[in-house]
Amino acid sequence: MAKILVTMPDDFLHKIDGVASEEQRTRSELIREALRGYMRRNSLGKNTQKAESDAKELESLLG
Repeated sequence: MAKILVTMPDDFLHKIDGVASEEQRTRSELIREALRGYMRRNSLGKNTQKAESDAKELESLLG
C-alpha cells in the first residue's frame, strides 16, 4: 500500500482523530472511507458545487 503526505490544519486533524477514536478506527481508515464516499458521489454525476457543499457540511459535523 502506498503512503501519501497530506497537509491540513492542526485543529481539523484533531477533530478527525476524535471521530476516528469514537468509531474505534484508525485515522487512515476514516480518511480512506471519506475519500471513497467523495469519489462515489462524484462518479454519480454530482457536480463540484455539490461536493463543496458536502465538504462544508462534513466540517460542520466535525466542528
